[in-house]
Amino acid sequence: MGLITGLLTLPLAPVRGVTWVADQLARAADRELHDPAVVRAKLAALNEDYDNGLLSEEEFEREEEQLLDLLRGY
Repeated sequence: MGLITGLLTLPLAPVRGVTWVADQLARAADRELHDPAVVRAKLAALNEDYDNGLLSEEEFEREEEQLLDLLRGY
């Protein structure tokens, strides 16, 4: 980047910084959402909630199917 380009785009630096941070957060969220270990842990917690009577059978089946769909993607 040349000196003049750097000076002309200097006011955009905060926007580029915010964009970079947002991109990093989106990547981290995507990794966490699709990490098989995290999905398995959510399935275990879901089973525990169902066993403890915190979820109805319909809620359990709906959420379980969503989590299993995520796992099938691997």
